[in-house]
Amino acid sequence: MIERTYRWALGLAGSKHAEAALAAVSAAEASFLPIIPELMLVPMVLARPDKAWRLAFVCTIASVAGGVVGYAIGALLYETVGQWLIQLYGLQDKATQFQAMYDEYGLWVILVKGLTPIPYKLVTIVSGIAHFNIWVFIAASFVTRGVRFFIVAALLRHYGAPVQAFIEKRLTLVFLAVLACVVAGFAALKYL
Repeated sequence: MIERTYRWALGLAGSKHAEAALAAVSAAEASFLPIIPELMLVPMVLARPDKAWRLAFVCTIASVAGGVVGYAIGALLYETVGQWLIQLYGLQDKATQFQAMYDEYGLWVILVKGLTPIPYKLVTIVSGIAHFNIWVFIAASFVTRGVRFFIVAALLRHYGAPVQAFIEKRLTLVFLAVLACVVAGFAALKYL
């Protein structure tokens, strides 16, 4: 299954729907979906290193747009959708802690959390709950998400062939490592 998904993402990179699919996953990750865009970005950049910068840009723009949706969920729909999402991920205590941190460190919370495996959707929703300045939120999201996706694209563009060989030889291990990072991000939120 893992190899089939990887091959699907590689094949998708050459299709006319590649960027739309990447954008959809990136936007959904920033607002409600517990999956990281790199699961699509990595195979797509490996398949088309000539499009690395464009794919990173698509990922960034879509992630920020999804972040604005997450912000709106927190600011306008917290009592319904926002609380449900926070409870779904078991992050009620962390949402309260994040909200308290916004009073003192709002910008830094967005910048630091946007680069880590900590689910960005929590940052976006809590930014809305805290009514953090939307324009600062958008600017900080562009910086943090852009850095994250462009670093991945740059590394893959430069070291693509050896990275692809490593991934393909150890696909299950790589998938489990990515999954462990996602789980660690949720666990860090829950227990730290």
